Amino acid sequence: MAANQSSRAVARRRRQLWAGVIALVGLVLLIIGVTVADGLAAWIEVVVAILLLVTSYIVQHLARRETVYQHDERR
Repeated sequence: MAANQSSRAVARRRRQLWAGVIALVGLVLLIIGVTVADGLAAWIEVVVAILLLVTSYIVQHLARRETVYQHDERR
């Protein structure tokens, strides 16, 4: 049981790390798209940044959902 919980914790931490990296890349692209880029490139960067931020939110939500709604094996 302890090994199963530790593997869940490791998977959760890994997903949260990836979500953070994806969010950071999305924010950097958003900043570049809004401040530096011009024309079509700016729009493409902003759209990709928004998609990355939404993906990051979904990954975080899945990691949290596994933690909150994990089955209680003692029941």
